[in-house]
Amino acid sequence: MTDDVLFLSRDQVTALLDPDTAIASQRAAFGALGAGGAGRPDLPGKIMHPSRFDDSVVFAYVSRLSKDTGAVAKFGSVNPGNAAAGLPTIHAVITALDPVTGRLAAVMDGTAVTTLRTAAASAVAFDVLSTADSAELALIGSGTQALAHARAVARVRNLKSVRVWSPTPERRARAAEHLAAELGIAAEATDTPEKAVSGASMVATCTLSTTPVVHGAWLAPGCTVVSVGSFEPTRSEIDADVLRRAAAVVVDDPETATEHAGPVIDALRDRLLTREHLIGLGDVLTGARTGRTGPDDIVFYNSVGLGVQDAAAAWAVVRAARGAGR
Repeated sequence: MTDDVLFLSRDQVTALLDPDTAIASQRAAFGALGAGGAGRPDLPGKIMHPSRFDDSVVFAYVSRLSKDTGAVAKFGSVNPGNAAAGLPTIHAVITALDPVTGRLAAVMDGTAVTTLRTAAASAVAFDVLSTADSAELALIGSGTQALAHARAVARVRNLKSVRVWSPTPERRARAAEHLAAELGIAAEATDTPEKAVSGASMVATCTLSTTPVVHGAWLAPGCTVVSVGSFEPTRSEIDADVLRRAAAVVVDDPETATEHAGPVIDALRDRLLTREHLIGLGDVLTGARTGRTGPDDIVFYNSVGLGVQDAAAAWAVVRAARGAGR
């Protein structure tokens, strides 16, 4: 293993972690979680700490995917106010250590990794949870993460149309125009979230909302809903009716979800769910649990983000960089 430390910028990470590589890394991460046993990744509890000075949240993840990949740590901040300035709401840095010596192997832009691995994990979820003919995507949110989700979903489904809603008309219109040009599909900005969601076979919520923006009453039979913004107890992008109607509630990790996923915490408190109802995405991937049981099932997936996702993505970047001689 080289003694040279890799320092990788946002643009370098984006070039190295293409959508298919990112999706493969997330399949590996969740597959390892689902396999369990001696091969289960190291996954200490993550830190999410709301600031008492403003509405930002500091976070830290540490994980190790496997024996041949070293420990990875991510440190960053969620700043909701960035959205109004057209900036990513999440900024982070990732460090990766040598699996044998523990020496520093790489330092990379964690914002790009977070964006790409989050969207890629959602694509994995849609791939194993949605019906094979799902082709209409509703995007709630129009920022960096929402656009990344459309790109990632297009890698696992024959995406034919996207409807976009976010609170600012100019931003949702710009996002729809961008996706139409980039993906070559029909893309439309809607003036209400209900219009975006109604009739869609797939819904991705990519906001930082503390109140529901998607209601269960709007969901068509067979719809798969993925929430990535409900990552704190105080954030809930979907209402309780989504969980009431869901035939399956899938999470990235049940233990983590009971501490961090707003809709799940609320449902457990209100006895809409029990801990046993929560299905790990890795268990669906490995066949240990079943997500969808029929074409008309409504399935809900709540992702709060796991360190093992960063570990898998970061080592995919390191390996790609070494292969490219960077």
